[in-house]
Amino acid sequence: MTFKVAIPQDITEAGKDFLREKGYDIHVGSGAVDPESIKKNIAPADAILARTAPLTADVLAAAPNLKVIGRHGIGVDNVDVDYCTKRGIWVTFAPNSNANSVAEHTIGFLVALAHHFAFMDRETRAGNWEIRNQRKGVDLFGKTLGIIGLGRIGRSVAEKCIAAFGMKVLGNDSVLPRENYPAGVLHTGVEDIFSQADFITLHVPCTPETRGMVNAGLLGRMKKTAFLINCARGEIVNEPDLLEALASRRIAGAGLDVFEVEPAAADNPLFKLDNVIVSPHNAALTVESMDRMGLHAAMGIHAVLAGGKPEWPVNKV
Repeated sequence: MTFKVAIPQDITEAGKDFLREKGYDIHVGSGAVDPESIKKNIAPADAILARTAPLTADVLAAAPNLKVIGRHGIGVDNVDVDYCTKRGIWVTFAPNSNANSVAEHTIGFLVALAHHFAFMDRETRAGNWEIRNQRKGVDLFGKTLGIIGLGRIGRSVAEKCIAAFGMKVLGNDSVLPRENYPAGVLHTGVEDIFSQADFITLHVPCTPETRGMVNAGLLGRMKKTAFLINCARGEIVNEPDLLEALASRRIAGAGLDVFEVEPAAADNPLFKLDNVIVSPHNAALTVESMDRMGLHAAMGIHAVLAGGKPEWPVNKV
């Protein structure tokens, strides 16, 4: 018997080559994420290698032979994990695939905000050489970085910023024991981080507890010279409150890879501000990371279909 693996949205060759070498029959979908298209793609599948397509209970019910879902990346908010657990379907993910890539993107925002790269680029192209004397950047050395969430990405950001820039790092993680914080990271309450840090970066998943956690109250605690970076999930930040803080110069600026609604609309008012740097939720989408995400998701699928247990399980069945 040859197991069938559905891939609703295409991935790089690394993951597909792995599955082919193991003898699986792979079916790559059109990339459409509407429920009916996904149902058609996954109906005969024993496994799904999933990217961002919504895999609700209704959608998954179309695949009666389903045994495992390998998530291409870290977040599983697009997968009904409870339904899978009740049905005895493994859900795996790829936690080691993109931490470095997102950490580097975060640090790119950090440097760009500190030195006003995007603003200076626009002004220089417009012939405004004198802007060099009107707006000054700041050094990162000795500045205080606040990190909310010290999982793989937050840990990597902390270690890189301490080693490369000599920054003081304050951290908060609601799950990680303090004794397991990265070396040099000082455990600090969330409100105190927002009051004390020169740069604040978010690295928590979107849960009922974190949804909208960064609101007018926390933003109001920030220094006027402080910057906010979000390469996690857009829903963590109350976007209207952030817009108000940025437009009124209540805070100095922001670097945003994620938004409350994605794809972000072209007329998003945040895009009109000169103290905001944005990217299209691509922090994890480096060449190397995309290969790792596909490969690690494929490895999780193979582990289950071969009769074993995945190395990176999300649930227990």
